[in-house]
Amino acid sequence: MAHLAHYKEAHPLPFVITHWINAICMFCLIISGLFIHYPAIPSIMGLCRGLHMVCAFVILINLFARVIMAFFIKSAQYGGTREGLDRDIKNYLPSKGNKHQFLPWIKYYLFLKKDHPKGTKYGSPQKLSYAGIPFLLLFMGFTGFALWGPTCDWGIFVWFTNLVGGIMNVRIIHFFMMWVFIIFTGLHMYLALIEGPAQVAIMFKHKEHGGMIMDPETKEIIGEDLDPSDPDAKRYFN
Repeated sequence: MAHLAHYKEAHPLPFVITHWINAICMFCLIISGLFIHYPAIPSIMGLCRGLHMVCAFVILINLFARVIMAFFIKSAQYGGTREGLDRDIKNYLPSKGNKHQFLPWIKYYLFLKKDHPKGTKYGSPQKLSYAGIPFLLLFMGFTGFALWGPTCDWGIFVWFTNLVGGIMNVRIIHFFMMWVFIIFTGLHMYLALIEGPAQVAIMFKHKEHGGMIMDPETKEIIGEDLDPSDPDAKRYFN
């Protein structure tokens, strides 16, 4: 099956901006974190620590901004359509459009199924992973602040450090969580690319791309949008 059209209604500009911020901060956090854990070049340790903390604050602020915006900014709930706009937070909640689709999506991702299920903008596995990321980021930040000099003596962080058996165990947990995010980033890129380069174009360039048009009510393909920037360049099947 050809890929669905990608429209800006599904990915409003504020979410593209927060996605860019996340991507840049995640890259900088991983690189600086590796240098901190493996100090091969001692002369840049101060720079790495400073960059690490700046990006940590930025990505956490960005997280809170993104979650708050999800309750107020509307986006299309289905791919391949400009219709069905609703509060973005609903894209991450269980819905009728994803009912009984978890296993079919897994089969599609593993190339065991040719056509992906017709449903909401995000498949069931995507919803689960995206909904879990805020909690993982908060926990990652928590362990980081338990290690950071200005905050490691705060009561809640001292309690956590004692709970896990000392500062070295906190470092191990923080380092392990970094690999969780590295793996997630790789999987996230795979799930995005499997939908074609148009998915990358809309999220990084905010550029629309033609494709199959879906009726959000019937979940049936009703036509093909050859050029989403030209409303006259549309070919319909019926």
